[in-house]
Amino acid sequence: MLGELSLDGSLRHTHGILPMVALAQEKGLPTVFVPAIDAREASLVQGVKVIPVSSLAELATHLQGESHIPDYHPDGDKESVSLEGWAAMDLTHLKGQEHVKRALEVAAAGGHNLLMSGPPGSGKTLIARSLPTILPQMSMVEALEVTKIYSVSGLLPSDTPLIRQRPFRAPHYTISNAGLVGGGRWPRPGEISLSHRGVLFLDEFPEFGHNVLEVLRQPIEDKVVTISRAQGSITFPANFMMVAAMNPCPCGYYGDPVKECTCSMSTISRYQKRISGPLLDRIDIFVQVPRIEYEKLVDDRPAEGSERVRSRVEGARAIQRGRFQGSRLTCNADMTPVEVREFCQVGPEVQSLLKSAMNQLSLSARAFHRILKLARTIADLADAPTISASHIAEAIQYRPRSLI
Repeated sequence: MLGELSLDGSLRHTHGILPMVALAQEKGLPTVFVPAIDAREASLVQGVKVIPVSSLAELATHLQGESHIPDYHPDGDKESVSLEGWAAMDLTHLKGQEHVKRALEVAAAGGHNLLMSGPPGSGKTLIARSLPTILPQMSMVEALEVTKIYSVSGLLPSDTPLIRQRPFRAPHYTISNAGLVGGGRWPRPGEISLSHRGVLFLDEFPEFGHNVLEVLRQPIEDKVVTISRAQGSITFPANFMMVAAMNPCPCGYYGDPVKECTCSMSTISRYQKRISGPLLDRIDIFVQVPRIEYEKLVDDRPAEGSERVRSRVEGARAIQRGRFQGSRLTCNADMTPVEVREFCQVGPEVQSLLKSAMNQLSLSARAFHRILKLARTIADLADAPTISASHIAEAIQYRPRSLI
C-alpha cells in the first residue's frame, strides 16, 4: 500500500510511485494499492494488479468486503510528456553551418559528447536545441528508466505519466554542485540524472564554476552518479550526451574575421583554461561555429531537414544495437577499451595515420580510444563494415588543435 495521506482522509499524489511499484513487482508482490491519481503511472509496471484508492475510508470498506474497488486498466496508448517549455528547432531552418550540422549528426549517431566554440550570434544555442529532433526515439526500457527518475523528482505529470521524448536539460551556469549532481538531506536526482538518455546542454561553458565542471568527470565515464550521506548512499543513472557551447574569449570575438577582439592573450588563456584538460579529454567532438555570412542568411533554399538526418542516425544506431546485442552497451560512446579493441580494428595504412596524429596532437590514451570510437560511428553512418582512413581522418579533425 503506497500513498500520501492527507488530513481529510484522501490520498494525494505521491512522488516515486513507479519505482516503488517496480520494486514491489521484483519482490513478487502481486497487488498494489495506490492513490487513484497515480494509478496510470503504476500501471506501467507489467505483472502487478493496481488498485486505485481515493480515500482511506474507501480502502477500509474495500478491505472489509462492504464495497469493491475495481482494478485499474489503462485505456489506449500513453501520451508523450513535454519535459520543458523549450521549442525544438528543425535543422531545415538553420542557415549555413553545414560542417557543424555534420558534427551534430555524428554525435547523435554514436551518443558522443560535443563542444561548440564560436562568436556570439553564430547559432550555437539553436544548433544544440535542434539535437533532440535528430535523436532516435527511446525504447520502452529507456522510457521507463527516464520516467522513474522524473517520478522520484516529482516532475512527472499525473495525467500523462510515460515519458517518450528524450530529455533536454539546459541548466544556467550559476547552478550549484547539488543542483547538477543531485543531493539534499534526502537525495534527489540532479540535472545530470534528469538528462539520462537525453541531452545535457551547458551554455557559456567556461562560466560554470570549476568545482561544478569537475564533478562531471566521473558521471561521464561511469554513466552513474553516487550520492553519499550519513544515512547511506544512493546511485542514480546518468547516461547522457553532454553538449557544451562557449565563446573563444570573454568578449567573444577572438579569431573573428569581422569584429576585432579586445582581450589580451593572457586573458584569453585564463578564460579557456577554466575548462580542465581531464574534462576536455572526455569530449569527443570539438567544432568551430563561425559567423554566418549574409549570402547564407538570405538564401531561400531549404536545408536538409531533421527527419532525413534522423533516419540516418537511426540506421547507425540499429547497427550498434546489433553489435552490442546481449550487453549493457547501447551506442559506440559507451564502449570501453575492451570493446574498442574488438570492434575498432584498423589496417596498417590507418595505423600509420593514427600514429602521426598521436605524435602531432599529443593525444592521451583516452583521446586515442575516443578517436577510434568516433571513427566507428562515422563508418556506421556510411554503413561501412570496417574503419577506413577517411573515417579516421574525419574523426581526427574533430579534435582540438590548441587552446589559443
